[in-house]
Amino acid sequence: MRIVDQAKMSLEGVFIAFDAMRANKVRAGLTILGVAVGVFVVVVISAAIHGINESVARQFQAAGPTTFFVQRYPIVFENCQDSGDSCKWRANPPLLVSEGDAIKKLESVSEVGVRAGWGAQVKYRDRELSSVQVLGITSNWPQLNPPEMIEGRVFTEQEARSAAPVVVINTTAKERLFGDESAIGKEISMTSLQGAQRGSPFVVVGIYKDNASFLQGGEHPAVVTSIFALNRKLGANMKWVGFIIKPSESVRQDQAIDDVIATLRGIRGLRPSRESNFAVVTQDKLFDVYNKVFGMFFLVMIALSSVGLLVGGVGVVAIMMISVTERTREIGVRKALGATRITILWQFLVEAVTLTATGAMIGLAIGWAVALLVRSVTPVAASVPPMAVVAALGASAFTGIVFGMLPAVRASRLDPVTALRHE
Repeated sequence: MRIVDQAKMSLEGVFIAFDAMRANKVRAGLTILGVAVGVFVVVVISAAIHGINESVARQFQAAGPTTFFVQRYPIVFENCQDSGDSCKWRANPPLLVSEGDAIKKLESVSEVGVRAGWGAQVKYRDRELSSVQVLGITSNWPQLNPPEMIEGRVFTEQEARSAAPVVVINTTAKERLFGDESAIGKEISMTSLQGAQRGSPFVVVGIYKDNASFLQGGEHPAVVTSIFALNRKLGANMKWVGFIIKPSESVRQDQAIDDVIATLRGIRGLRPSRESNFAVVTQDKLFDVYNKVFGMFFLVMIALSSVGLLVGGVGVVAIMMISVTERTREIGVRKALGATRITILWQFLVEAVTLTATGAMIGLAIGWAVALLVRSVTPVAASVPPMAVVAALGASAFTGIVFGMLPAVRASRLDPVTALRHE
């Protein structure tokens, strides 16, 4: 019976809260707006982070869970000074294609890809792309990270080793350069953005679908050619070469890493007392860096959203204090008829929570709609996780309880005789 009475009081408090909102539209609207903005930010940021996490996970999964990378520099966030003691990795020598060939001979290694990035201006007849990302990689690109081929083929080992001027372009580059015209077998001109005087002709042999993701920066034109053509035809600086290494199926990742480190140190003649002048980066390290960057970003966004909840909370205090003043006589009558302090306290808390919950539902609905919009127009597969909904509703309820407690306590402590005399 007590539970039924409690439910009736809660429902009554909800109806009274809606009556108060209708009677004080401006005050209630500002309070609801503050809470809605705070919840909206939480929902949108959570949806974006959730989508980015899935995108990053898919990207690493495509390369294989045990795949790791060797590069000239480690992943660091250091403020390098002019002295030689800081950021010693700046003196690391570039990785060489021959070193990649030596690693490929290891029994613990299945595939080694040598890659480098470059920027180029790409032109076909009167159509021009002023800045295109060009990836130079060895011919085992499909074994390392299989592209989704739409048409044509990838370049062969013979074409790669002879630096044949052939390229595979993504669908975005194809649409912007060729439109509805077939691109296979057509010749494009590429000019390095780093000082080449004239364009070099390349033949398009394949088109692949670039599955846009957050890390890839969305749907941008991209061109893939052999790393040897990148160097000889476009004059790419080979000091930025990196290796993608896939261990053999029966070999643990740490064993393959140890073999690669030992091989590179032996080639470079490094004594046991000297540090390695190259960096091995696993996917776990990449995830750690990613989590640190986006963890700080998420905390900043949560701090900003809390400002909205604070504004809404201040509004709750204001509107509920006014409600207590306006209903002082009503409170006196209810106390005279036997209502306890707990009953009055509960009623006003329910009203405060109803006010903030209304704002939370509005913010949640708008945030959900924005997440769907982000998912449809960007490469970020934004989706609202269930925990974000729980967190949003929980934060609104917490705001209503905390900021509604002062007016509720004040109402519950009113003297019934004094309240009945209130005009």
